[in-house]
Amino acid sequence: MGIPILVLLLFPMISISHSESELCSNRGTYMANSTYSKNLNTVLSSLPLNITENGGFYNGTAGQDPDKVYALSLCRGDLSSDKCYHCINSTIHGIKEQCPNQKEGIMWGEATTCMVRYSNRNIFSRMESSPSECVSNPNNLTGNYSQFNETLYDLMGKLITQASSGSSGLKFATGSSDEVFGLVQCTPDLSKADCSICLHGAMREGCGVGKGGGRTLRPSCTLWFETFKFYDSNTFDSPQLPPTPTVNSPPVAANFSPPPQTRTKGNKSTSQIVTKITVPIVVILVILITLTYAILRKRLKHNFKSMSDDDTIRRLESLHFDFSTIKAATDNFSEDNKLGQGGFGSVYKGMLPNGQEIAVKRLSGYSAQGEEEFKNEILLVAKLQHRNLVSIIGFCSEGTERILVYEFVRNGSLDHFIFDEIRGAQLNWEMRYKIINGIARGILYLHEDSRLKVIHRDLKASNVLLDEEMNPKISDFGMARLFVLDQTQGITRRVAGTYGYMAPEYVLQNRFSMKSDVFSFGVIVLEMVSGKKNSWLSNSNEVEHLLSHAWKNWREGKISNLFDNTQKNGPTGDIIRCIHIGLLCVQENAAARPTMASVVLMLSSHSLSLPLPSQPGFLMYSSTKSGMPSLEPTSGTTISKHCTENTEAAVYLSVN
Repeated sequence: MGIPILVLLLFPMISISHSESELCSNRGTYMANSTYSKNLNTVLSSLPLNITENGGFYNGTAGQDPDKVYALSLCRGDLSSDKCYHCINSTIHGIKEQCPNQKEGIMWGEATTCMVRYSNRNIFSRMESSPSECVSNPNNLTGNYSQFNETLYDLMGKLITQASSGSSGLKFATGSSDEVFGLVQCTPDLSKADCSICLHGAMREGCGVGKGGGRTLRPSCTLWFETFKFYDSNTFDSPQLPPTPTVNSPPVAANFSPPPQTRTKGNKSTSQIVTKITVPIVVILVILITLTYAILRKRLKHNFKSMSDDDTIRRLESLHFDFSTIKAATDNFSEDNKLGQGGFGSVYKGMLPNGQEIAVKRLSGYSAQGEEEFKNEILLVAKLQHRNLVSIIGFCSEGTERILVYEFVRNGSLDHFIFDEIRGAQLNWEMRYKIINGIARGILYLHEDSRLKVIHRDLKASNVLLDEEMNPKISDFGMARLFVLDQTQGITRRVAGTYGYMAPEYVLQNRFSMKSDVFSFGVIVLEMVSGKKNSWLSNSNEVEHLLSHAWKNWREGKISNLFDNTQKNGPTGDIIRCIHIGLLCVQENAAARPTMASVVLMLSSHSLSLPLPSQPGFLMYSSTKSGMPSLEPTSGTTISKHCTENTEAAVYLSVN
């Protein structure tokens, strides 16, 4: 009985440690002394030699395809060139140790004051948000939580604006307000819009919120705040930072520490005694954790097999493909066959020996989709059959390769149509309404009509595929979760999904339910009607957000402002009704959102009266001058029925 109890106690520690070390990609490996190895050593050695003031940003390449290596380095903007050189040099040693023979890697070194990154693909001038590291201050926040958040969001909003407007040499800003100190930085090769989007997304992750500080580390940007000054705003000398790890101690995101304190001789003696007692305990714990982790993985693997019934095992065996078959079908994953790339990896078009066209999703090493999600997607999609869900044909799991094989859906993803002026014009209102209905019926099947109760958790326009007849098919079930029949909600330790489509209770409280999918569906509906993404760059180079834009125009009686230009001559009543349904789906209160059964009924029955929508949850802009995204649910008032009726009447008059 001792070991199972220990497993339960140590499992959170194991999970955290494992996730923090996932910095090396499975995009492939190289042999020692190979051409790629030599090119990698050449370009990495050039990084510290090109250190400059103001951030030490440098990018370079070495070699030719297919052995070409791209690499870049970046230091914190307040670091001196000497300290930047030392940090990058030691991080290069660390990344070689931590990512041996890996063709792609990233590492933040010396208390996260610098970053080194390399890849066998072009990573320059591209905004990438994963892998994302959160290092939270362990100290709980004391005092007025609401006031602290208000000060924090206002400060960070100003810093993000300042940094994103920076020159090509440095996109970096620091500042303070009421004992809150902040620092933001982007790689200087990003555009103003991409820098702003990256930093806003980092802030929405909420790392350190409720604590005394936090750092969000992304490949393209860094966001950091504390209740003490941790940067130097006057010179390029490094401020007081947490202890710097040695080269042999991998420079992964370091732990937070408060400002240094002076110790007395008595304290030193006490510290030595504590050290003598603590070190053996830590060593024993590390050994126990390692053994427990091995046992846990073995049991999980056994449980996975034992939980699967005979039919499922036979089904999985029939779906398995050899890697050689997939490789031949995609012409060795050639760029010509590449259909797209997302956070979980790349998708390729292929053809099986029998002439069947397939879509192959090759999961990347940086993918947040691990072994659990991989098996999850196979089992789920294999059991789900609906005309508005993409069908799985098979899978491949050999070595480090994890591949999913789907039916080929000829017209690609929905986002390629609605966000493109030329292709968007091909979608008349009749087609759009058909697609909205199809997505709703697909989600309803997942929630209520299948023999499983499934929460998708990552519904978005890019995960809706369109076949030859423009019928929508929901795809990508890697983040999906099963509910028992009477279960209403779940809680996860790791929020997974796409910001902008995620419900506020999911982002803020890690709670998800069928109403989380309803929120995502509402965002898709508003995107379909407006032709706008959930966030975009306005003519004044400011980031706008769809929910705020929709709610503002709804309240002001200017609903026609939400119409896509290609739909100006469409049926006004149907378009307004869809906007109304979309706003009902994205309400702040999850209980107030309709079920998908109600949504399908609303879409099919125009005689059914609709309730009034209240303010959307998680409005992306607060009312502060900074325009900083709010991390807390908004608390706006619901507009009156009289006001709404007059608003709709005004819109009908204005467009007719």
